[in-house]
Amino acid sequence: MDLALAPETLSRWQFGITTVYHFLFVPLTISLASLTAGLETAWVRTGKEKYLRATMFWGKLFLINIAMGVVTGIVQEFQFGMNWSDYSRFVGDVFGAPLAFEALIAFFFESTFIGLWIFGWDKLPKRIHVACMWMVALGTILSAYFILAANSWMQHPVGYRLDKGSGRAELTDFWLVLTQNTALAQAFHTLAAAFLTGGAFMVGIAAFHLRRGKHVPVMRTSLRLGLITVVIAGLLTAVSGDLLGKVMFKQQPMKMAAAEALWDGEKPAPFSVFAYGDVDKGHNSVAVQIPGVLSFLAHDDFSSYVPGINDVNKAEQERFGPGDYRPTIPVAYWGFRWMIGFGMTSFALGALGLWLTRKKFLLPRRLRTGEEEVPRLVLLRAPLGARLSRWYWRLAVWTLAFPLIAGSWGWIFTEMGRQPWVVYGLFQTRDAVSPGVSQGEVILSMTVFTLLYAVLAVIEVRLLIKYVKAGPPELTEDDLHPPTRIGGGHGDGDGDAQQDRPMAFSY
Repeated sequence: MDLALAPETLSRWQFGITTVYHFLFVPLTISLASLTAGLETAWVRTGKEKYLRATMFWGKLFLINIAMGVVTGIVQEFQFGMNWSDYSRFVGDVFGAPLAFEALIAFFFESTFIGLWIFGWDKLPKRIHVACMWMVALGTILSAYFILAANSWMQHPVGYRLDKGSGRAELTDFWLVLTQNTALAQAFHTLAAAFLTGGAFMVGIAAFHLRRGKHVPVMRTSLRLGLITVVIAGLLTAVSGDLLGKVMFKQQPMKMAAAEALWDGEKPAPFSVFAYGDVDKGHNSVAVQIPGVLSFLAHDDFSSYVPGINDVNKAEQERFGPGDYRPTIPVAYWGFRWMIGFGMTSFALGALGLWLTRKKFLLPRRLRTGEEEVPRLVLLRAPLGARLSRWYWRLAVWTLAFPLIAGSWGWIFTEMGRQPWVVYGLFQTRDAVSPGVSQGEVILSMTVFTLLYAVLAVIEVRLLIKYVKAGPPELTEDDLHPPTRIGGGHGDGDGDAQQDRPMAFSY
């Protein structure tokens, strides 16, 4: 059978398509929950209208996003039984534990408190209401952590034993699975990248409105919050990426050698800026490199030895038996670069924007603007020209997509770089596919899911465009002065009417 149409290849394509699509919503859900909670907290503490309008606006976008994330995430669970039953049979005892905790604890937090947040807007006291959103934010982070712990076990299996009778992996130390260094480093990196994504999302939409001079007070506040988030999260993403890289150099040397197209071990090892080579012959035809940097990234030492692809492949053949243990090198190499490139571009544009829109006390008095005015983009002591200003606002809008692209390529690199293992060093992908699923069935299910997700993508984009263009809602007196006791009403006989008006902005 043609390898391109083999059930294993088709199943991997299906899982890749659905997972990358689903992960577009995950980082936005994580970050927007916390950012919305922060804006509502600012409103509760200050009573300023702009914070309440911002909470309603970003809360609406958060609700659209989390709804799509839940719908697309359900498919992920089913695929383990549909296309990967042998995998589920082998690792179900270990892999299922963190996923069960994700459903029982984290999803409980999210679903329960998001319901209270939506329908308690006109009924709960303000402090309880904002506490509900903080609980939603906690739930999203816990959910991400449990899932990342499960994925980290696939990258570096610990806390298990192999049952010789059943041939299954059995859990022996759940705490070790949750707290191993792979899980901690991966969670740190993924959560930092999630806030980079949310900050860029906020910057892009705020820039869209400010470029047109619309909803200025709310969008000025959102722009600054987004820029600060992008800069802090960008720095944390870089730091956590370095920590995760060092962990991977120890645990999966093949993945990191492939990420650098380093065919033969070197001391010191260079960092590859650009490479083009012959995979079959195992060497690069063109290589632009920075000497010693890869050694430093691997071991904090500019002169240390780093093994290459050929070295690791030979070592794994001796350890695991005959075979080719190399991943798809071009995908690993370029996926690693697209991840870093788009992520750091977002950080750079965020740092530039934070300086261009800096606080008044850093600006000459004549260049300062009020809350009702679009901030002037000031480079030094003079504003940018009209053409440069237009270009910055455009770039700021495009920044919205950059971390999403970086995150997608990051996961492609993470999972493709582990191949041919589905559980590194323990279970190969070819052995994980459902034996009873035919080529035609996989093609059919992949086609159905891809078309369904395409329809959902159109719905998601149209909803986001609609509500983004509409901007923050105009507030009524009831919005500005909600009830202060459970049960609704202001004590003037309008309680029944208020009970029929649960958080109207969310619809």
